[in-house]
Amino acid sequence: MIIGGGVMGAATACFLARDHGARVTVLERDPTYRRASSALSASSIRQQFSTPVNIELSAWSMAFLRRLDRELAVDGAHLDIGLTESGYLYLTDTEAGAHALRRDHALQRSMGVEVALLAPSALRQRLPWISTEGVVLASLGLRGEGWFDGPALMQAFRRKAVACGAHFVEADVDGFVTRGAQVLAARAADGRLFTADAFVLAAGAWSAPLAASLGVCLPVTARKRDVFVLDAPVRLANAPLLIDPSGVWCRPEGRGYIAGAPPRAVEAGGPGDPDDAPLEAIDHALFDEVIWPALARRVPAFEALRVRSAWAGYYEMNLHDHNGLAGPLPGWRNAYTACGFSGHGMQQAPAVGCALAALVMQAPCAAPDLVPLHPSRLSAAASSVEARVI
Repeated sequence: MIIGGGVMGAATACFLARDHGARVTVLERDPTYRRASSALSASSIRQQFSTPVNIELSAWSMAFLRRLDRELAVDGAHLDIGLTESGYLYLTDTEAGAHALRRDHALQRSMGVEVALLAPSALRQRLPWISTEGVVLASLGLRGEGWFDGPALMQAFRRKAVACGAHFVEADVDGFVTRGAQVLAARAADGRLFTADAFVLAAGAWSAPLAASLGVCLPVTARKRDVFVLDAPVRLANAPLLIDPSGVWCRPEGRGYIAGAPPRAVEAGGPGDPDDAPLEAIDHALFDEVIWPALARRVPAFEALRVRSAWAGYYEMNLHDHNGLAGPLPGWRNAYTACGFSGHGMQQAPAVGCALAALVMQAPCAAPDLVPLHPSRLSAAASSVEARVI
């Protein structure tokens, strides 16, 4: 039984049904996915992380996306998720930031990531349209990074899961029936009970209340992120996903670009970063006061940027260390979770879904081991914080 039918739940269901022949039911409260994080994601993929587990998960998932037709096609239908490998470009304007880029670069290269450190002069040579004013060092992904159609990937996992026998049921789960250390059934708000041998909490930003009903505290909360769709008078050659030192990011999308930035602090006149802020409350001043000035400084041709539209979605932020929580729920023999990926769940769903399905079935798996992400680490004194969260 999987609670949550977004990309993480759908991927886990797919691997359970396809690879292990399991009978799977997925309970999803909103089958339209109108407000689901998976449907509102900017859907990018990178290997420029600061922790080994995130590099491994994204590298495995990228390889999976490249062979998507072989993995998820139903009845021979071609799958096109618009996978574009144009890289990520991190910029820093401080010596401390340069030290962090060099440290992370050493880890990334040791794990086979194709990434280059560039001095400002080398960056200008490679990307003549960029201003390197104030830049101390840049890190550019050369392969295995880019973006794709996230909602299309989620639907591909769902279709494949259904084709392999999985059932998706509309139900708003609000609790469980238990006996000892065993979960017996998931309880829907309308009173329906759904029994199963194992349960996976994959409800994204809303997984914490479900875990709390089992006495497990997961430090996962919903954090709204605004995304602006932009028209520009120019098309930048070989444009990667750019992360400016200000925290502003931008990448090509269709005939234009999309961009975003961390929410403005309350003291700066912004709404801050409250839990579960309404998706409709887009901070349009964030573009005018933060995003546009930063992009115009970094890319002079963006002086004439215009906002075409905007949307917002939720990050499922793990406030403990910004790494995903995936594995057994402490204290329970048959309950698991996959949540709290802090903005990189869409890109890591293939690897996590494969590994979690094997863990539930106690079967071998080719995907990276999820032990570093097990929720049991929350009670440990030491923690490996993921520093590269956008």
